[in-house]
Amino acid sequence: MKTGMIILAALGFAVVLGGCQFVGTRNKLAREKEGIAAQFSQVDADLQRRADLIPNLVETVKGYAKEETQVMESLANARSAMINAKTPSEKIAANDQVSSALGRLLVVSENYPNLKANENFKQLQYTLEGTENRILQSRRVYNESVQQYNADLVVFPANIVASLSGFQREDAYFKTDPAARNAPKVQF
Repeated sequence: MKTGMIILAALGFAVVLGGCQFVGTRNKLAREKEGIAAQFSQVDADLQRRADLIPNLVETVKGYAKEETQVMESLANARSAMINAKTPSEKIAANDQVSSALGRLLVVSENYPNLKANENFKQLQYTLEGTENRILQSRRVYNESVQQYNADLVVFPANIVASLSGFQREDAYFKTDPAARNAPKVQF
């Protein structure tokens, strides 16, 4: 009788310990998932800040580079895509469009010395540069959060808890545009 009670107590203790481990792991994954959402909100706020700067930049450039309508249209379309994007994947794709269009706009601005000398344009460029740095840092922290969460999903016993609790892998990483990997050619 006494041995049966000890075995029963040990089994009860093991079940309680296993349950605590399950709950602890599930809570950790839930916190990480919320952390990803919070980090993406920061990225989203920085992307919105950049999108808000674009109309002023376009108007300033328009005054000097009236014939560059194609660049202005692509930037306006990219900004619209950014504003209308709903999911992280859509926002990441729209971010790539905005980055590409902004890059073309800044290249065009090099052809207009009066524009480059304009104080408003200089201030907008400075503000945009600071915003781009904030976006870069926010993207880095977001990607690290996604990486940590995804890594925790595949580690035992978290992988069992994740599959029983319905946690799924996050695949919405910010990545470098393949075109951005090539250094521009500078000629004098």
